[in-house]
Amino acid sequence: MTAILRNESGRLVRGTLTLTGLLVVLSAFFLVVFPSIQEEAELFEEIYPEYVLELLGIEELHTIEGFLGGYIFPFVWVLLAGIYFAYVAAGMISRDIRTRRMDLTLSTPVSRESVVLQKVAALWVPLVALNGGLLAALLVGARVLEESLDPVALVMALALGIPYLLVCAGIGIVLSVIFDRVESAQATAFGLVFVLWLIDGLSHMNPDFEWVGELTPSRYYDPTAILVHEEYAFLDAGILLAAFLVLLGGAIAVFVRRDI
Repeated sequence: MTAILRNESGRLVRGTLTLTGLLVVLSAFFLVVFPSIQEEAELFEEIYPEYVLELLGIEELHTIEGFLGGYIFPFVWVLLAGIYFAYVAAGMISRDIRTRRMDLTLSTPVSRESVVLQKVAALWVPLVALNGGLLAALLVGARVLEESLDPVALVMALALGIPYLLVCAGIGIVLSVIFDRVESAQATAFGLVFVLWLIDGLSHMNPDFEWVGELTPSRYYDPTAILVHEEYAFLDAGILLAAFLVLLGGAIAVFVRRDI
């Protein structure tokens, strides 16, 4: 009953370890430049246009919490990790259909619903690895910099980011059951997550179009509010989880009816 889950989890290990290492290195690079940015924090905030500050969620840049929320999380967690989850999920079904592996899978006593659910469940591998790797890297980095960083707030920032990553995966799995070519599904997932992230930030520039940002998943995940103000938006996390379930349900409905 869990053969697909085990197989898919194993296939994700190598890519997950590679990405975790890259994100840890990237986070370390950001932390190295933090002391210099800390000294010129006010200048940075004056130089950056207001829409850039809104896009990145920059606030109290002179503190380690503000730096993490305004620099590391927007790029490492919201953008790069979000794109990764969408990209990987977009290949889960489409690749098997393209290589005809899906024909072999469905020839066994397994339902199409189970196939989708087990493949999506395999995302526990990157969820655990990325959360653990980034948590360790940031805590160690803060200690090396002799900065006081609340581990509870950091854990909550990572934990409340999981629903956001799941929504990105939900976007990918929907595209995976729609497109015949894996390249098309993954390219579309990549571009869509990036565009949604960009729309969220740019929608703040014009109050008349700020409502558009409400349609983007990143609007419901604010790492700066969590790290700087310790505001834990559980309702927003619930909205993201609901959106993920809707996307997952839609993907299952399409796949069940699809002729492969």
